[in-house]
Amino acid sequence: MTNIDNPKSKKSPSLREGFRRGIAAILALLIGIMSIISGSMVLLNYNIPDYNVINWLVVYNVILGGISIVAAILIWKNNTSARKIMLAILISHLLVFLYLYFLNQEVALESIKAMGFRVSIWTVIFLLTYKKVNN
Repeated sequence: MTNIDNPKSKKSPSLREGFRRGIAAILALLIGIMSIISGSMVLLNYNIPDYNVINWLVVYNVILGGISIVAAILIWKNNTSARKIMLAILISHLLVFLYLYFLNQEVALESIKAMGFRVSIWTVIFLLTYKKVNN
């Protein structure tokens, strides 16, 4: 039996896995770009929100936005380091979200919602790529 006759023996990723990886990479790229642009606009005083801004959180978001773009490239290239960086981003966002939600009294509701959105998107990214990176 040849590889053509037995599709399970193919070494290249299936079309479905490639599609899911592509969607995950695009999501990671978009959330990274959004974080860098919105955070940089606040840091450069081009966009001052009408709620309490925590400077370290804005810097964190810009830095993780850059790391998200690196993650998007690694996901797209199906690099073995992608899983580690995805988990690091997801866990980091989750810890910051929990801190903001439970421990910080000064944080604006908008910041908590934005971090919850990041956690949700990175959970989706991880689940989209989980089967492939887990094999």
